[in-house]
Amino acid sequence: MGQFAKTGLKWLLSSLALASQAQAFYIPGWSIKSYKDNEHIPLMVNKVYSDNTQLQYAYYDLPFVCPPTGNSHGSLLSGQSISLNLGEVLRGDRITISDIDLVLGQDKECNFLCNQQITRKDMRRAKQMVKEGYVVEWIVDNLPGATSFVTVDKTRKYYAAGFKLGYTDYSSGTGKPRYFLNNHHTVVIRYRTAPGRAGEKGGKVVVGFEVYPKSVGPSVKRENGCPVDLHDVEENFELYMPPNRTSTEKEIISQFPHSSYHPEVNEDEGDDDDTISVPYSYSVYFREDDTIEWNRRWDLYFVNQEEGSRIHWLAIINSLVICGLLSGITLIILARTIRSDIKGYREVSAEDGKVRMTRKSKSGLVRSPKSEKAGFGLLEQQNNNDPDNNEGDLLSASDDEALEDVTGWKLLHADVFRKPAYGYLLAPLVGSGMQLLFMATGLVLLSAVGILNPSFRGGFLSAGVGLFVFAGVFSGYFSARVYRTFNEPGRDRWVANALVTASLVPGLLFGLVFVLNLFVWAQASSTAIPFGTLTAIVLLWLCVQVPLVYAGAWYGFVKTGPWEHPTKTATVPRPLPSQVQGQGQAASWWSWSYSSRSRVQAVLLAGLIPFAVVFVELLFVFQSVWQDKSGYYYVFGFLSVVLAILGVTVAEVTVVAVYAQLCAEDHRWWWQSFCVGGASSLWVFAYCVWYYFASLRVEGLVSAVLFFAYSFMACCVYGLLTGTIGFLSAYAFVRRIYSAIKAD
Repeated sequence: MGQFAKTGLKWLLSSLALASQAQAFYIPGWSIKSYKDNEHIPLMVNKVYSDNTQLQYAYYDLPFVCPPTGNSHGSLLSGQSISLNLGEVLRGDRITISDIDLVLGQDKECNFLCNQQITRKDMRRAKQMVKEGYVVEWIVDNLPGATSFVTVDKTRKYYAAGFKLGYTDYSSGTGKPRYFLNNHHTVVIRYRTAPGRAGEKGGKVVVGFEVYPKSVGPSVKRENGCPVDLHDVEENFELYMPPNRTSTEKEIISQFPHSSYHPEVNEDEGDDDDTISVPYSYSVYFREDDTIEWNRRWDLYFVNQEEGSRIHWLAIINSLVICGLLSGITLIILARTIRSDIKGYREVSAEDGKVRMTRKSKSGLVRSPKSEKAGFGLLEQQNNNDPDNNEGDLLSASDDEALEDVTGWKLLHADVFRKPAYGYLLAPLVGSGMQLLFMATGLVLLSAVGILNPSFRGGFLSAGVGLFVFAGVFSGYFSARVYRTFNEPGRDRWVANALVTASLVPGLLFGLVFVLNLFVWAQASSTAIPFGTLTAIVLLWLCVQVPLVYAGAWYGFVKTGPWEHPTKTATVPRPLPSQVQGQGQAASWWSWSYSSRSRVQAVLLAGLIPFAVVFVELLFVFQSVWQDKSGYYYVFGFLSVVLAILGVTVAEVTVVAVYAQLCAEDHRWWWQSFCVGGASSLWVFAYCVWYYFASLRVEGLVSAVLFFAYSFMACCVYGLLTGTIGFLSAYAFVRRIYSAIKAD
């Protein structure tokens, strides 16, 4: 715990210096580590993980593997922990130097490691982990130990990161499963001459790290702890410890020592202190391989995934088609419908003259029934009993006829920019959405150009946290401007708005992560975030992000001020379509078509279109995150294109939906635009539920809770991001169309 606390605080102090992370960047041709003949190469062990559960464990925390002895490997000691960045800690990495000795150029046919004594309880845990398909991750020169495969046509070799902890077989007699532990590992290091001056001096670089596990039974003949013949092993190491038996059962078993027959008894019966010895050994081979360039050594991990590039292209074509159709609809609205409406309005205004305003009375000004229908902010005297009323200017008959031709969205001229309900909550959400948008854009761009890549272990999460904290400036700025736009200049409670913006989304996310961390901590999983790291995150939040949000809010509220609207807002709000219809008045077809479905149905229907743009790419993302935990999502070029199309689609869908709402004479578009923009997150979460039951084989309540909780968090982040895009797009659209018919 102390080690990770020190690591977390250390990361906090260095997070503001981006140069401290630049040394970990993996750019082809840079940061090459070369070795000379007979030089020690450290082999580090990390963790074990499974596709069937979300719980990971540090390798040396397993009770049935050989613990480190503290032997020296050059300048490093076995059991020594490697300093981790924030991203590595968050993803559950626990990297430690192992006892396996690698010396460049020296092959070792077999080396004995240890005889590990395990109890019946330890054996049951090993059996359960083998049953759940746990995979081991070792690291050499920043490359994960890989299982080697060949393609179907046998023309190419590719790697799958990690290797099996054990395997399951079925008894030929009973058909019941039997579980075997891999206790011998053959390590193959592929190397070549280092490029540049290092190669001229005899330097070598590692271009491949393969691990071939094998199960060797306890009765196999051994010499100095190693099997005499590794190529012909007749017995494998089965995870089975006989229970306490009667003398008759022992006599039967003694007659068939190598038989797979086990009497029908509960093997859990017996003393938990009973022990069995597990012998561990390893082999090392160095092979020169000039076919692999050092800067292309990660390609072998992605050869098998390249077959999915055709699907990626189909996903992009699908997204472009959907976006193209929606763009056509949007252009029709902008180029034909709105222009014709504005042109007709101007023609009517030119023929019949401008609308006149009535004179002020002592009791104030309100809209007349006719002006209420027109929506142009026309005013009349409030007290009809006042004799001064007769002195006011009255609307002429020609004015009435002119206003009869004004329908739809033009009627909301004096109400479209009316302050929304709960605007004090909408402003922080928009600010947080801009913060997430900046972070997501930065991550995708850095990944697409190759700065964030598999070799920069934990770099994606570390960079994400750094960008999120830095983007607090944008969060405060946009939140303050939206808040100032919703409120009168005298109500300058912008400090409270800044604090809500700085704490609302980060606080909710941190609280949920903290609760989930308790579940993981109870399972002794390596994915449990250490207390020191949690403290560092809180300090980073309070000491760095909150001041940045405050600075951005101050500049947005005090220095910049609110956005100016092209039209003035009337004192009395215009009745909504439902209120007008309730009074028996006729409504336009826009109003009928929009009000025929609920606002929730409109949001769900609008959110389906952006979801259709990204659902194919979501399959690859989900597979990388939830299934291939050892794999690395690498097609950020495709992802950046799809996300760009998604942003355009969200903007266009929101514009169309808001235009339909305005044509229905409903001016409550502020929240609706945000909800329409983020509506696809509901479909993404529904897709997560379907993916869990259709594609995953997750076992255990804790794993299910982790899956749905983290999926919910990801969908909330996605919804905030796309909701902000929709809100800002709708606001720009509404400003544009009403500035065209501005009438003072």
